[in-house]
Amino acid sequence: MQFDQIARAGMVILGCGKMGSAMLAGWLKGGLPAASVHVIDPAPSDWLKGTGASINGPLPDAPAVAILAVKPQMMGAALPGLQALGNGATLFISIAAGTSLAQLGETLGSDTPIIRAMPNTPAAVGCGISALVGNAQVSEAHLDMAEGLLAAVGETVRLEEEAQIDAVTGVSGSGPAYVFHLIETMAKAGEAEGLAPELAMQLARATVIGAGQLAAGSDESAAQLRQNVTSPKGTTEAGLKILMDEDAGLPPLMRKAVAAAANRARELSQ
Repeated sequence: MQFDQIARAGMVILGCGKMGSAMLAGWLKGGLPAASVHVIDPAPSDWLKGTGASINGPLPDAPAVAILAVKPQMMGAALPGLQALGNGATLFISIAAGTSLAQLGETLGSDTPIIRAMPNTPAAVGCGISALVGNAQVSEAHLDMAEGLLAAVGETVRLEEEAQIDAVTGVSGSGPAYVFHLIETMAKAGEAEGLAPELAMQLARATVIGAGQLAAGSDESAAQLRQNVTSPKGTTEAGLKILMDEDAGLPPLMRKAVAAAANRARELSQ
């Protein structure tokens, strides 16, 4: 994206942990001048200190955008520090799960344009996906700016309503951890069949990475890709009979996992 407006007016980032740092790294790589970035973080990382961004210093009067990247549990204490930027030209983008647009508006002001976004950790390697939705004060230009920023670290999708973001949290926000656990469990299963731990982990990790790349590069559905590698009465079919069991296999487990994560996101907003 073009960073001209942000370079002129500045960007504020509230909290710069793993996700905030991943996004900032993508923006800096894309051409955002470090001098235009103002970070508020009580424990800045060594990486952040080396970027050239302003850390815990004076803020611009009317930055183009303010990124809210603190943990949901810290939002209530940290957000009032940006209250003076509300009700103006600054677009606020929150990536905190469970903090609603209404809650953010109560602190920042009813005339503040606010977008909620849910990115995920593959943003650190430019392969994330972010869903976003805005309040009534958000214009098409605001959405374009937010999409441009988030596109620097992966794909973007727009939601029809805010209620959908909890489901997004359960699927893509928390989803990378599900995949990492899949790698763990595949490796442990390989060990149980006699493989050395290092070999089992190498096989499981490479298999998930390779399957993901196949899915990313194909126009076929995930179901069709599965069918393509499943020979009748073969080894893959034998394994899938266990995983695809509607009562005890992966489908009910995944439904429960996504629902639990989505429900926790809803609880955080209470």
